[in-house]
Amino acid sequence: MIQVKTYTVEEAKRKMEHYCAYQERCHKEVREKLIKMRMIPNVIDLIITHLINENYLNEQRFANTYVLGKFRIKKWGKFRLAQELKKRELSKYTINKALSNISEKEYFETFDELAEKKFNSLRSTNKPTDRKKLADYLLYRGWEPQFVYDKVADLFSAK
Repeated sequence: MIQVKTYTVEEAKRKMEHYCAYQERCHKEVREKLIKMRMIPNVIDLIITHLINENYLNEQRFANTYVLGKFRIKKWGKFRLAQELKKRELSKYTINKALSNISEKEYFETFDELAEKKFNSLRSTNKPTDRKKLADYLLYRGWEPQFVYDKVADLFSAK
């Protein structure tokens, strides 16, 4: 017979405080963690309320950290960032507020740098294939289609 770890409400609170202090979390992640710990719905709500009141859990702070981190490290565009935050069940208001923290200048500089780096790495002599590879790469990373197609056209017309 498999022994399943059980937690008291206080043990679960402390565990979740540590979980949230280690890294910013969204409500969905915390709820899923508590469900895996086999906590009942009333206790889950009680613990989440406690975490919010004690400022361990803050969705706007999570969204801001997530957006800036993924933008600067993984060079994701706003479409991808918004999509990932929607998966985590954040409100449109929270998502838009977090996305507004990216300066327009930094956004376009990152886009240009990423596009040019990928363009320079393409070795094929087949222009249509390279155009598609570059466009797909940028679209997958969540950059706006109108920017992607304009940039691809500019880069390949200069080649």
